[in-house]
Amino acid sequence: MNPSRLLTIAIVFFTVSSYAQITPQPSTTQTITQDFGLGKINLTYSRPNTKGRKIFGVTEPYDKVWRTGANSATVLKFSDDVSLEGHKVPAGEYGLFSIPGEKQWTIILSKNAKQWGAYSYKESEDFLRFTVTPEKTAKPVETFTIQFANIYPTSGEMQLMWQNTAVTIHLTCDIDSKIMANIDSAMKTDKKPYYDAVIYYWNNNKDMAKALAWANEMGKIPGMPPYVAKLWVARVQLKKGDKVAAAATAKEGVKLAGDGKNEEYVRLNSDVLAAATK
Repeated sequence: MNPSRLLTIAIVFFTVSSYAQITPQPSTTQTITQDFGLGKINLTYSRPNTKGRKIFGVTEPYDKVWRTGANSATVLKFSDDVSLEGHKVPAGEYGLFSIPGEKQWTIILSKNAKQWGAYSYKESEDFLRFTVTPEKTAKPVETFTIQFANIYPTSGEMQLMWQNTAVTIHLTCDIDSKIMANIDSAMKTDKKPYYDAVIYYWNNNKDMAKALAWANEMGKIPGMPPYVAKLWVARVQLKKGDKVAAAATAKEGVKLAGDGKNEEYVRLNSDVLAAATK
């Protein structure tokens, strides 16, 4: 880019950022913090509106690097290592750029996160590039939107939507070894995390014999309602294949929850009882 053009952009940016805001920004800024795995994802971007324009292929040309928003380039910060579409990304801060296309988008993570627009973007500063396929939105989206959806402990989606176009980026993280090490370490302390450990083992199909021993200890946790402990014992017994024991435990859980006037745990224990007596 022409050096004088870059200087003009820098002056404008400095001038704008040097004064207190006295009018609303045409493209508002949004910051999102999403828990993911054992860490967090922080996203900051500006949100332009359609304003009756045709966006992709016209206002934002195809096959040109886009800041993926307005004003300053969009910034993604990961507190832990993650993977985007199977590509490993170390913890850190990145600029999120893209190259929109009619049939394919290129997603770019730049090592240079602090930029105004894409004017000073350099491909040599890319950390990662990969392609995704755009889809049509169910209805028009007036304000450019980036959101996190379908978030699970180790997977989720980051969705980009504007006008009639949607792009989905799949996120994953590998935290199992960290969690297992954390559980093993915590079990050597006075405050053993029976509740959290049982849930993790049950959800992730770990050693059910170990989970059952911990579930039986849950009832000794100060303040733990007995019908909660019974629920998890019954769930683990059922997953181990011991339907007779699971049914008996769940039946106790139903009674205890009824005595405690907790309708939710009456239902949850009843669900296990029904599954165990099929």
